[in-house]
Amino acid sequence: MVSRPLILLFLVLVLTSCGQSYWQQNSQTHIVRKGETLFSISWRYGKDPDDVARWNQLGDGSLIYPGQEIRLTPPGGSTNRSGTASRPSTKPLPQIPSQPSPQWKWPTTGNINVEFGAKPGTGTGVLINGKEGQAIVAAASGRVVYSGSGLIGYGRLIILKHNDTYLSAYGYTASLLVKEGQEVKQGQRIATMGEGPERKPRLHFEIRRNGQPVDPRPFLPSKQD
Repeated sequence: MVSRPLILLFLVLVLTSCGQSYWQQNSQTHIVRKGETLFSISWRYGKDPDDVARWNQLGDGSLIYPGQEIRLTPPGGSTNRSGTASRPSTKPLPQIPSQPSPQWKWPTTGNINVEFGAKPGTGTGVLINGKEGQAIVAAASGRVVYSGSGLIGYGRLIILKHNDTYLSAYGYTASLLVKEGQEVKQGQRIATMGEGPERKPRLHFEIRRNGQPVDPRPFLPSKQD
């Protein structure tokens, strides 16, 4: 028989955890931790990395360090930690032009097991069935802006920047064959397939437009190569 104090303690821990999760999702700032990059931080909060760089005057975003506080909302008119309204910025932020989508190809062969917005997985992309060790290729030419396993829910992850508007991501990989900063060509092998949800070989493939996930299906060819 479980005692009443233990039940109460469990409920407190659950509510505390939910509160922390809610705060993280609605936070206006983020404290940089070791190993994080501007792109990994922006990806976690669903922000456009170029916007985050401009809001924090980070230039190309390479100059971040552990312990640094990163703003996740545009300056001007927001409330700071003291509870008082901050002064609006006198210089307007330049607009980032929307760039056209690249021509995409399938990152691997296999049936889509889970559609965009569904579960299991993060719900921000599609899950493609395959075989363990199967080749994963770049869906379009671009530059590697993230290659690691520091983002919860993606396993080993690669993020490619194709232009100032479009990014693509490749999660649940077994190996990472490219490094951050590396330029890759469309069709170039960048990883191998690992285990996704339910411990089955799957690729999490994601396209983001201006930092927001979009359904990859309309961008991909109707037939796989």
